[in-house]
Amino acid sequence: MFVANRMAKNPVTVTPETTVEEAAQAMKQGHFRRLPVVDAKGKLVGFFSDRDIMRVTPSPATTLSRYEERSLLAKLKVADIMAKDVVSVNEDATIEEAALIMYNNKIGGLPVVSSVGVVVGVITETDIFKTFVDVMGLAAGKTRLTLLVDNKVGVVHDIAGIFTELGLSLDSLVTCRQPYGKYEIVVRGDIPDVEALKERIEKKGYEVIHTARIG
Repeated sequence: MFVANRMAKNPVTVTPETTVEEAAQAMKQGHFRRLPVVDAKGKLVGFFSDRDIMRVTPSPATTLSRYEERSLLAKLKVADIMAKDVVSVNEDATIEEAALIMYNNKIGGLPVVSSVGVVVGVITETDIFKTFVDVMGLAAGKTRLTLLVDNKVGVVHDIAGIFTELGLSLDSLVTCRQPYGKYEIVVRGDIPDVEALKERIEKKGYEVIHTARIG
């Protein structure tokens, strides 16, 4: 899956000259937490978030009136407080790349740019979570089996073969390396007789450590 297929397209943007008050209002109306900042050609020059607003909003303990607070924010420009060293992702990147960028940088969203640097979307942690749910088929109500296996050639071939022998469709298969050198393999599918499948897998020498129906 690619970022272009999972991002929010045609995002609301602001310019460096937009006032903080206007940007905050746009975020409130659209229920956004972040806005790309673009120049006259639509190219990315910054990223503006609710955290930036919190940094410049007067404390509740302030003696300023509401009018004075709004007047202060109206004078500030987005350029004054936006993040200028922006981490972004290309629209042709994979979802995995976007997730890794967000994880490594400890951020919840990324502006998405075209090959010429024009902003074409925004992808957030929510989009990543939804992709995970879709890829794993969680909403479809599939049966999930977790196997604990050794790191050796042929394991996936064996598991797929068992599904084929039983006439079952294997909807998804994910492997995850464990700290002690083994692997967990998570498989999902429409499995009417879980015990029969579990028995066949264990006869092949693999350990089924968990079964569940999710969704």
